[in-house]
Amino acid sequence: MSKPMNAYTGFAKVYETFMDNIPYDDWTTYLTGLLKEYGVAPGSLLCELGCGTGSMTRRLAEAGYDMIGIDLSEEMLDIARYEHPECEQDILYLNQDMREFELYGTVAAVVSLCDSMNYLTSAEDLLQVFKLVNNYLDPGGYFIFDMKTEYHYEVMMGNRTIVDNREECSLIWENFYDKEKKLNQYDITIYAKAEFEEEDEEDMPPLFERMEESHVQRAYMVEQIKALLEQAGLEFVAVYDSCSKDAPKADSDRVYFVAKETYQENKYYE
Repeated sequence: MSKPMNAYTGFAKVYETFMDNIPYDDWTTYLTGLLKEYGVAPGSLLCELGCGTGSMTRRLAEAGYDMIGIDLSEEMLDIARYEHPECEQDILYLNQDMREFELYGTVAAVVSLCDSMNYLTSAEDLLQVFKLVNNYLDPGGYFIFDMKTEYHYEVMMGNRTIVDNREECSLIWENFYDKEKKLNQYDITIYAKAEFEEEDEEDMPPLFERMEESHVQRAYMVEQIKALLEQAGLEFVAVYDSCSKDAPKADSDRVYFVAKETYQENKYYE
């Protein structure tokens, strides 16, 4: 296993503020459509890898699925667990590294959205996750996940700096893409309004806390992913341009993969 993936720590506090432009509702409609097409009906047990603050997990629960959410960042899971009382469904959140995740039994489908798989920067780690997914899928269960493409990292992002100012916080996003290594690094600097005890708040001038994080993702080619899925014992089913049933294009910035559990005599991995 390669070195630990970067966890969302300080960024977790403001993640939902700055990610308010993500089309979670559209993604949910698309994903539930795929699940139903492949026979994974509401009422089925699903596991989401890299669930973060639970934005997709909650929506899938509201769509009728029994949900397990797994994430490496305890800070992100704290938000998922404690800051969304509007979610009435029971969701099991587990603080685990997806490269070593463990479930109590099998599930009808494993899903992973918002480019969580791109955080696996070595083919060995990606293969290990695929093996574990195959291990914990029901017979004939499905694995659906998205990935950002090299076009996204190289053309849409490239070596850019993005600044986003909000009332309570600001974000500076410095992006760097290494085409040779196919690694994308983004360095994030966050200025968030400091929190005080309520009785002290009126007497304190506005103060901002500075937080810094670096994240690394890797771009993979479709053929690489297909080969790794098959090596893990999963059957490759399809790959689609984002939120469509079209084949990926040269300018696709995100693609969705669908794979299926296949029985193997020695399927279970340590």
